[in-house]
Amino acid sequence: MTREKINPYCNNYHNLKKNIIIIRSQIQKRNSKGLFKINTFLPYIVWFIPALFYVGLLRLLRPWIIIRIRQIYSKRIGHFAANTEVYLCEKDMGINIPNQRFLDIWYYDGPVCNLQLQKMWNRVLKIWPFHLSSLIVKINYLLPDGELYTIPWRNSDRDFYNVLELFPPHLSFTQDEEEYGRIMLESMGVSSHSLFICFAARDPAYIELIYPDENDNWHDYRYRNTDVKNYLLATEEMVNRGYYAIRMGAVVKEALVSNNPKIIDYATNGKRSDFMDIYLGAKCHFFISSGTGIDTIPDIFRRPILYVNLVPLEYAHTWNKNHIFIPKLYWLEKEQKFMSFRDIIKSGAGLFQFAHQFVDKGITLIENTPDEIREVTIEMEERLKGIWVTTEEDEDLQRRFWSLFESSKVHGKIYSRIGAAFLRKYQTLLE
Repeated sequence: MTREKINPYCNNYHNLKKNIIIIRSQIQKRNSKGLFKINTFLPYIVWFIPALFYVGLLRLLRPWIIIRIRQIYSKRIGHFAANTEVYLCEKDMGINIPNQRFLDIWYYDGPVCNLQLQKMWNRVLKIWPFHLSSLIVKINYLLPDGELYTIPWRNSDRDFYNVLELFPPHLSFTQDEEEYGRIMLESMGVSSHSLFICFAARDPAYIELIYPDENDNWHDYRYRNTDVKNYLLATEEMVNRGYYAIRMGAVVKEALVSNNPKIIDYATNGKRSDFMDIYLGAKCHFFISSGTGIDTIPDIFRRPILYVNLVPLEYAHTWNKNHIFIPKLYWLEKEQKFMSFRDIIKSGAGLFQFAHQFVDKGITLIENTPDEIREVTIEMEERLKGIWVTTEEDEDLQRRFWSLFESSKVHGKIYSRIGAAFLRKYQTLLE
């Protein structure tokens, strides 16, 4: 394949800075109060008559086919990837679909966070222009039965119905993309036959860059941030076992310092691109994450995921038998003790989603130690190899832990596991 043919996938083409400028300008436009410019409304004026025509056409066609339209949440990669893939699997399963012939049409709801993912969704979804589609949706809601012509809203990336394991991924790479991915891996020093893992630690850098005027709002999610240096011990262990370890991230707070050439800081080494963000997540042996948007890529490609420092506790990703997690611990400042898992769930703290909720209850979240992350990473690797040895004590601890989740409303069937060594260490928190 010639160099010209692979240019569309390179980092210069998928320029992250350009994406950020577009997104920030959209946010600034949205935040301006009382200032309306004709160029804001001109596209809607142009599309208004066609939109009215299509609204009428949808109703005329209803006896034979229902045409539904909705936006794709394309600004954040987690929702852009997972919400869409879970919708497609649920559709294959016959969930949230009409009882007659139907056609679903989508439109992007603003700037797209990853152009490669957009390209791949374009291959499997019917995409219409933003202004036309959004007007059709708005007009429909002003008329009777407007909800019939709208795809049911999915505001979560959670697989409530356990459908991801029932169907193969809806996305795939072209032959040219596969070849280019191998070329880029080799440029990073990873041979095409080598196994690699990916890892990502959530930090505030991307949010601060994208939403500079909304830091106070996003600061309430700081409880999910983690220190990437705590992953080094685990990645060194995996390198000793024959893997490469690739640190992911579009924008990160700090570079990862390691003298090991097989631990690759892809987030800062100049090789990062929209294409490789998707390719690496889709091809890794497994992915280590603290629960951040990029880990939905391995999820939609059915790759195993190890979640560390996961919080809130009840939002553990439970729908995949190849997922393992260990949570942050909940430390009560006043009592100077850890909350038991039962008390976390019973008090409602297991569902807290904002930093101020933890502060108001006097709860400090404690990160997993490097040793804890290393131990659960070994478990993940050995389970995937089929050499992990469990004990009856471990299985009993698993049953006791997951029994606490029976009344939870955020899970379907629970297939995942909590780390064995972690649960042994903190089994007193099951009391």
